[in-house]
Amino acid sequence: MARSLNKVTLIGNVGKDPEVRSTSSGGRVADFSLATSRSWNDAGGAGGKQEKTEWHRCIAWNGRNGQGMGLADIVDKYVKKGDKLFVEGSIEYRQWTDKEGQTRYTTEIRVRELILLSPRGDGGGGDFEGGASRRASAPDRGRQPAPAGGNDEFEDFPRALEDTDDDLPF
Repeated sequence: MARSLNKVTLIGNVGKDPEVRSTSSGGRVADFSLATSRSWNDAGGAGGKQEKTEWHRCIAWNGRNGQGMGLADIVDKYVKKGDKLFVEGSIEYRQWTDKEGQTRYTTEIRVRELILLSPRGDGGGGDFEGGASRRASAPDRGRQPAPAGGNDEFEDFPRALEDTDDDLPF
């Protein structure tokens, strides 16, 4: 079988406070919208600036092992409307039948990595410059979470401080 890749990288602003819910099996899932924008100069005679905003539905799950803090917990605790986020994940298409028997479709970004770019204490929507980023990834099934301890403000982020690569993709 040929190799394939389903990978999405987004940097945008959270449109509303995330909704976090528990599943019947005890897992947690966070649902939030992320806005990305692009702008260009109109090719017409007016030469005006045009802008288009795309909205992305992002889904973050906790790991299945129940150890440490998962992505849904991190979104619940640290993400709010207006925050600037880096999100990496994959596109997932789903369909279901609603209560009226209609077939519904949705496109979602299944979040695997999340970096909070808004400075701590900012009212949201701030730029990365001047603030430290906070990074979280979906749990690696083969690794154990880092032990919690000390007064580090990042102790809620398992393994977040192990990754020393601070390069941003732009």
